[in-house]
Amino acid sequence: MKAVIQRVTHANVKVDGNITGQIEDGLMILLGVTHDDTEAEARALAKKAIELRIFNDNNGKMNLSVMDIGGKVLVISQFTLYADCSHGRRPSFIKAAKPEPAEQLYEKFCGYLSEYGIKDVQKGIFGADMKVSLLNDGPVTIILDTDEIYKKL
Repeated sequence: MKAVIQRVTHANVKVDGNITGQIEDGLMILLGVTHDDTEAEARALAKKAIELRIFNDNNGKMNLSVMDIGGKVLVISQFTLYADCSHGRRPSFIKAAKPEPAEQLYEKFCGYLSEYGIKDVQKGIFGADMKVSLLNDGPVTIILDTDEIYKKL
């Protein structure tokens, strides 16, 4: 499972011109799922994401988590995080999980964020053509990959 985590002052996602998720002051997370990901990865990645100390404290140091600031989280499904660009010019997405299991783990991930204390978890619409808008604060962008962090749980 992969996540691109961005500290944002605001972010929203639209489907067919309608806002389906919107936050201020928090994290926008692009989430990709591969074939052998499990609920264990979803749970661990959710916990890691919300515990990252990437928000500034009173001294201007990145020392606070999204939980510490009472921030919100917007999660967007992003199968293209598993693009394989090693051959030719057209990416292959064979490493991305099939839609049904990917959506289940996406929903589990969002549920774990709430379970761990995020009061406002917003989402895009899984599999939809989404338009994402955000103001990256810092900019701060962190990439987490459970294969690298946990070496398969």
